[in-house]
Amino acid sequence: MSRSERQCNIETRLASVDEAASIASVLHQAFVQYESLYTAAAFAITTPTPGEIEQRWNEGPVWSALQNGRLVGTVAAVAKDDALSIRSMAVLPSARGQGIGKILLAEVERFARAGGFRRLLLSTTPFLDDAIHLYERFGFERTPDGPHDLAGTPLFTMEKKLKFHH
Repeated sequence: MSRSERQCNIETRLASVDEAASIASVLHQAFVQYESLYTAAAFAITTPTPGEIEQRWNEGPVWSALQNGRLVGTVAAVAKDDALSIRSMAVLPSARGQGIGKILLAEVERFARAGGFRRLLLSTTPFLDDAIHLYERFGFERTPDGPHDLAGTPLFTMEKKLKFHH
């Protein structure tokens, strides 16, 4: 099966609150292999509980990526002035390498453009090499802006400026 055929099996949509437990599970499965690189507090923030995820519906959109009806990825966003900040992006380890992260980023960017945001922001940890490469290929660049750590785990911020075509 070619990459484009596999991508045809991916559906993205705004998540519903009843998916909070599934989203929490995807986040935990996506980050558990890196748990030893986080402080305990930072890992807890990175892998929120279903209840903590439910709170996010009050803060901004949450998306689901489904493959043949199964939740395989997620991303959330929250507005910060002229920027839309991406958080909690994750793809199940078993579903990686199929372009799901790129599909989710494109969904967030469409939302940001429609909402008139000028920038996309995200913070990541220096040890998430595959994610960093994806962000760079998608047009994100590192900025000196903070935050520089998450409960004792190093972080850096990346930004993508959105150009509007008139």
